[in-house]
Amino acid sequence: MTGALAILCSGQGGQHATMFDLLADRSEAEAIFAAATPLLGADPRAFVKTASEGALFSNRAGQILCCTQALALNAALATTLDSRTLLCAGYSVGELAAWGIAGCLSPEQVLTLAARRADLMDAASPPDAGLAGIAGLPMARLAPILDKTGTTIAITNGPEAAVIGGRHAALDAAILLSLNAGATTARRLPVAVPSHTPLLQSAVAPLRETLTALRPSRPARGRRLLSGHDGEPIFQMADGCDRLAKQVATTVIWDACLDACAESTVSAILETGPGRALSRMAQANLATIPARSADDFHTLDGLIHWLTQHN
Repeated sequence: MTGALAILCSGQGGQHATMFDLLADRSEAEAIFAAATPLLGADPRAFVKTASEGALFSNRAGQILCCTQALALNAALATTLDSRTLLCAGYSVGELAAWGIAGCLSPEQVLTLAARRADLMDAASPPDAGLAGIAGLPMARLAPILDKTGTTIAITNGPEAAVIGGRHAALDAAILLSLNAGATTARRLPVAVPSHTPLLQSAVAPLRETLTALRPSRPARGRRLLSGHDGEPIFQMADGCDRLAKQVATTVIWDACLDACAESTVSAILETGPGRALSRMAQANLATIPARSADDFHTLDGLIHWLTQHN
């Protein structure tokens, strides 16, 4: 896939009041905003500017907003991207948006699925649980902390970077132990459920049923879809549905997706936003591949110019 563009769809945690400003007036994205409106109860462009912090980072709203951002950007860039080969991957809920960009699900299906996924996860989640980010601590030193506190790895981002999940008291203990063990960063994340941990196992079966009922298509021509579960390409949709359902209760191996970008010798990496977490990880781990987030640009024309430069 030499010369392909990697599209990395962001997960929750980076929502902000101006996340749709780049796309707010783009007619190509209107249908996406309209589809998200009944699910949020407000136009997403207005929602992010008026919602309380609690509402903005709630699980259901967060999942819908992140998918809306990715799908709206894809719609606005359709003319530019149609001639490109795309490698599509998504971080946590971003994987749903990646399915949409790859042509496996319609935008309306993705947004409805995001709401359904969030509802299932909320129903499965203990009320006092969430996620924390740990960086600068090798896995060999993190492992005994996990064992001691009863927390688990939710996402692996690299050899010394992970997201862990568990109940709040256990996370606080793991954060303190990690800092004492030499972690450069250890903090709670603004995510309301312990995604990608066994605490959400009861959400897997009904999510798989929902996915299967949507009858997703295989990736469109010129589109390749990676599983966040293990970084492997998805060819058979029954297998893809199974992996995507399991993803809510098992570890996401995000560094495997970054490895796949390197192995595919992509020419550039674009993160959809909100936030810059994935592009920064790509810059740190794949220094020879240009990587930017949509949040880096003040205008869509500027983003299109950057994409053209790295065709």
